[in-house]
Amino acid sequence: MVVGAGAMAEAIVGGLFARRLVSPDEVTCTHPRRARREDMEHRLGVRVSSDNRAAAAAADLLVISVKPQVLRRVMPELKGAIAPGTLVLSIVAGASTRTLGEGLGHPAVVRAMPNTPAQIGRGMTVWYPTPEVDEMGRRRTRQLLGALGEELEVEDEEQVAMATAVSGTGPTYTLLFIESLVDAAVHLGFPRHLARKLVLSTVEGSTEFAAQSQRHPSELRDMVTSPGGTSAEALAALERGRFRTVLADAVWAAYHRTRQLEQALDRGVPPGPPQPR
Repeated sequence: MVVGAGAMAEAIVGGLFARRLVSPDEVTCTHPRRARREDMEHRLGVRVSSDNRAAAAAADLLVISVKPQVLRRVMPELKGAIAPGTLVLSIVAGASTRTLGEGLGHPAVVRAMPNTPAQIGRGMTVWYPTPEVDEMGRRRTRQLLGALGEELEVEDEEQVAMATAVSGTGPTYTLLFIESLVDAAVHLGFPRHLARKLVLSTVEGSTEFAAQSQRHPSELRDMVTSPGGTSAEALAALERGRFRTVLADAVWAAYHRTRQLEQALDRGVPPGPPQPR
């Protein structure tokens, strides 16, 4: 059962179907908007509902996929309806297992942070289980998250918050880099469709090259950086523009926002707008 049938929830359901781990008639998705429920029912064949409590009562696996701003409204609807043996998996940004456990009245909780490539089965999900999640629950979690791509269990919950700023938000940095490089290629004179093909192929190949190599990225970069060459000139421009520092600042900003969300939810108040660091 999935509470909050957004894009990431749909990726989870689609991944489970692709791996033939469940059938559509075994899945119930809830959402407050009728149009979204009808869309999920039509395209995926799942059962849909607007009643979170009734749907949770019949679930042996409960995925919570709502915005942090509405979590405090949803948890009272679920509290008392979750069976003792149900595994709860949350992908709510900033929601700690303490907040979830207390708000749901249910200690067996997995906090996970997937990213958007999960929608094509190439995601990276970092997750942390509470001590009340038994080995069977861990196996189910690995199976479920493995349907989205790669999964990594961590022993320190803080690393899920850190992963939110690195892998969870990571596609945002990468896509902005791709967009910027495409625009630069267009500025040089390439038609946009060719620029897009050049950039996407280059990024994909470079990523695969780095993944397969046993060398540090700096070594791989040195392999194509000749003294006085084009790569050396480009790197000098990036360093003058503080490329590394700006990227590090972006990661820290995302982590800081994750901690703000977590602290607000732990205090039982709706998360407000971002606060300056």
